[in-house]
Amino acid sequence: MSETKNPLAQLNDHGQSPWLDFVSRSLLESGELVKLIERDGVRGVTSNPSIFEKAIGQSTEYDPQLKETLDRGDLDISTLYETLAITDISHAADQLYPVWEQTKGQDGYISLEVSPYLALRTQDTIDEARRLWQTVDKPNLMIKVPGTEAGVPAIETLIADGININVTLLFSLKAYDAVAWAYIKGLEARVAKGEDISHIASVASFFVSRIDASVEKEVERKLKAGEGDADVLRSLQGKVAIANAKMAYQHYKKLIADPRWKALEAKGAHPQRLLWASTGVKSKDLPDTLYVETLIGANTVNTMPPATMDATRDHGKIATTIEDDLEAAQKTLHDLAAQGISLDQITTDLVVDGVQRFADDADKLYGAVAQRRAQFFDGEATRSVISFGSDALKKDVETETETWRHDGLIRALWRGEKTLWTNADEDKWIGWLHIVEQELADAATLTRFAQHVQEGGYTDVVLLGMGGSSLGPEVLSKTFGQRSGWPIFHMLDSTDPAQVKAIRDAVALPTTLFIVSSKSGSTLEPNIFKQYFYEAAGKNGRHFVAVTDPGSHMEEVARQDGFADIFHGVKSIGGRYSVLSKFGLVPAAAIGIDVPAFLSKTLEMVHACGPYAPPAQNPGLQLGLALGVAATKYKRDKVTLIASPGIADIGAWLEQLLAESTGKQGKGLIPVADEPRLDPTAYGNDRFFAYIALKDGEDAEQAAFVAALEKAGHPVARLTVPSTLHIGQEFFRWEIATAVAGAILDINPFDQPDVEASKIKTRELTASVEKTGSLPEEKPFFTGEGIALYADPRNAAAFGTPTSLAAALKIHFDRIGSGDYAALLAYIERTEAHEAAMQDIRAQILNAKHVATCLGFGPRFLHSTGQAYKGGPNSGVFLQITTEDAQDQPVPGQSYGFSIVKAAQARGDFDVLAERGRRALRVHFTSGVESGLTTLADAVRQALS
Repeated sequence: MSETKNPLAQLNDHGQSPWLDFVSRSLLESGELVKLIERDGVRGVTSNPSIFEKAIGQSTEYDPQLKETLDRGDLDISTLYETLAITDISHAADQLYPVWEQTKGQDGYISLEVSPYLALRTQDTIDEARRLWQTVDKPNLMIKVPGTEAGVPAIETLIADGININVTLLFSLKAYDAVAWAYIKGLEARVAKGEDISHIASVASFFVSRIDASVEKEVERKLKAGEGDADVLRSLQGKVAIANAKMAYQHYKKLIADPRWKALEAKGAHPQRLLWASTGVKSKDLPDTLYVETLIGANTVNTMPPATMDATRDHGKIATTIEDDLEAAQKTLHDLAAQGISLDQITTDLVVDGVQRFADDADKLYGAVAQRRAQFFDGEATRSVISFGSDALKKDVETETETWRHDGLIRALWRGEKTLWTNADEDKWIGWLHIVEQELADAATLTRFAQHVQEGGYTDVVLLGMGGSSLGPEVLSKTFGQRSGWPIFHMLDSTDPAQVKAIRDAVALPTTLFIVSSKSGSTLEPNIFKQYFYEAAGKNGRHFVAVTDPGSHMEEVARQDGFADIFHGVKSIGGRYSVLSKFGLVPAAAIGIDVPAFLSKTLEMVHACGPYAPPAQNPGLQLGLALGVAATKYKRDKVTLIASPGIADIGAWLEQLLAESTGKQGKGLIPVADEPRLDPTAYGNDRFFAYIALKDGEDAEQAAFVAALEKAGHPVARLTVPSTLHIGQEFFRWEIATAVAGAILDINPFDQPDVEASKIKTRELTASVEKTGSLPEEKPFFTGEGIALYADPRNAAAFGTPTSLAAALKIHFDRIGSGDYAALLAYIERTEAHEAAMQDIRAQILNAKHVATCLGFGPRFLHSTGQAYKGGPNSGVFLQITTEDAQDQPVPGQSYGFSIVKAAQARGDFDVLAERGRRALRVHFTSGVESGLTTLADAVRQALS
């Protein structure tokens, strides 16, 4: 009997269904929802990110499930949230199911919202709605879809699919009409396919209180400015939203009288009811039950927050009111317009604001989930601390962080939206973002390969590659070291004939497995390495495997020569981003690294850097923003890399990633790895330091040095690597950081135009050798002391006629200014002794000039830092070092040997440096490497004294 019911329960007697705008674990587990259903006639529940943020972030109710879930393995933030939310949604659906049955599908619904981030993207909304519908798999679920322009076609499609839809974020009559007709069209499409429509339900959520809040602001502005009629303006308070809603109900009545609707109704269709949303009052001056008592009518729903529901139960006055005072409602809307306040503009602004609010709420929600994850997850993927060195840099990074959060830019990055960078072809190069999950799914392939290596009795594995295809595996081999029972790892990424011979002499050819690694299959070095060792191994293809992109020339060669296996890369992953693909994982498996365990640890960082990780807590994003802002706003573009001894080789990989990705268009980050140390106070203000510390292998002296750098005011990023098995996390963290820094620098982080320029020069020179038998002659501007000096005409003019090597070097080094860097480019065999000698020369320059210094061995640096040297900022002073080789090694099938190839690469490199206007000098040893290095070191000492 209605007289015995409380006011809230009486709503059903007037044709209105009260729904609860709230859900939580305790509401469901305590039996409170069932009580609301039985006592108060509650017939449905709505949820949104804000509701879940309060439930998850401000209680411990979800902790048991969080712990249990994470104990089974890490999940990304969005999946973890969905796991929690869908549990609640499913339980609520079960508790509401009797209502659904009793009302024959009219009521008994629980709503789950598609990601608010998709409000402006139609197809993504459709895809997510379908996925959520299938995942929850409850007939009394409603998927919430915003009634934006992009949402309208999604609604029509989803209704045609047979999915129940709660259309949200409606403010205007025009928007309501659009979604109402989308519902009708969706049903008609379903009928046209001969499918049932009697089980489909939809509500159109018409927002109320936010309109009055906006009107109140406009009224206050006009009153303060002395505009309009003050009495009329004050009379509008608390009336416009109700008037707007009453007009919407009249539109609803007109729609259900339309013949097209009547035809659908005859086939069992449920009407799309108006649902009054945002019914909690925003102003203390208004009655707390205002948006309930004034909007009661047949075939409507009112979804109330708990406080409004409590107020209605306590003192609500219930009567059918939706069509009361329609003339007064129309007058209110007329008066509003007459006072110069546009309801159309208000509702348009509210949609824009609503989309952003929903996204902001989602950010808070994912932040809450991320914090909970951090409390229960045992992994250490996100341990990073950035000391900015100045309040200004810190504030600028925080400002940029908020921009990335507000504008959803990390999600844009994960979608590969090329407008984030230069709007070129960046969208075609983001396969690396998802490769870890893909490789984990295919881990059995590498497990079988590892078994083949062990059973094959191989004593050695030689990787034949260059740049991105070799530097990552080199890090893995040096980090994990020689593993018992597995072959010794060797890497060839040099055309120096002595280095080629050294590899050949170091291995037992009959028991060596060669991995030919080349993405394009057309890169010069891997091809001639393969030719050389294929010949040396007696043309036994069973001792070779290839790692290459599908359809490449290398794949064709591998098939022709009977390689034991061919592993495919991913075309949408550039070489320097490929370490977590087959290019890094095939060599890893060959030397006994547990690839599934390695990838599982890496996945923790993927999740931490994911599209839904809060920007302030996203380790890759934070590092990238710090690097990008420091470089662009503070000219701290020399990224100085310091790593614990156990993972020291990561510096060489990072050099390539940073330099080749960012060094172009006169901009870029100049990576500085393995540099001797200065007193922290002696460094210039152009440095950003990154300290990659192995937790159980931290060097005390190194750590003290880093602490002194922080004390001296330099920005320092401290990145902790829990164990060597976690090194893959650093690969991914830095890949994200590099892509982010590229966006800040406004460059394309996935191309390498100046590397290609060097390759072209090299091809031209080798083609000349094929024709003439030798390289074109060149003339030094100085000879003596077993040395010849070369420079292009512009640079040569700076030297005049030097009397000695030391005199020439003094002139060259005097060209180094504040903010510059010096780079040694050594086209000699890379041995420990040669590296030590070059490091000594480097230290001399560093101590004398106090500028950043770089050291690269050619030609490997060509595919690495060479891009930044030629395409980045013109702040480098270059000393190229070449030599006469004591002994050449022939390239099978060619008329030249490796010595000619190396010489062509050096000259091509030098020519492009000159074309780019770089300050460059070439020192050529005419009497051999050893004596040449001694002479050079002495001359450098004199030049800098």
